[in-house]
Amino acid sequence: MTDGVRVDKWLWAVRIYKTRNQAGEACRSGKIKINDIPVKPSREIKIGDILRINLGVLTKTVKITGLLQNRVAAKFVSDFLVDMTPAEEYAKIELLKERKFEFRLKGLGRPTKKERRIIDRLKKH
Repeated sequence: MTDGVRVDKWLWAVRIYKTRNQAGEACRSGKIKINDIPVKPSREIKIGDILRINLGVLTKTVKITGLLQNRVAAKFVSDFLVDMTPAEEYAKIELLKERKFEFRLKGLGRPTKKERRIIDRLKKH
């Protein structure tokens, strides 16, 4: 373990982002905040820091409990962070999933091009 790890590397290592490049882009665009301050990808993090990560609709809040340099298996991620995201944030995602659901009777197959355009118009409104 080291004294500090780059925030982009840590975000990639704990599987919040698929690539380190995506994690760096998120930092550069202001989607990552440490203790409510936007950070650059090279910012060193410490144990106890609280990160707010804007993942589109979801704003994830995590507390760092461990530092690591290399990517770990998904089952070990909980050893390095505590998810402090409120339940309301996850409820927003479930609500969006329900709204975007299109009911289609079984056996009708895929929608035609015309039906797909109608579905797309309904989703926009």
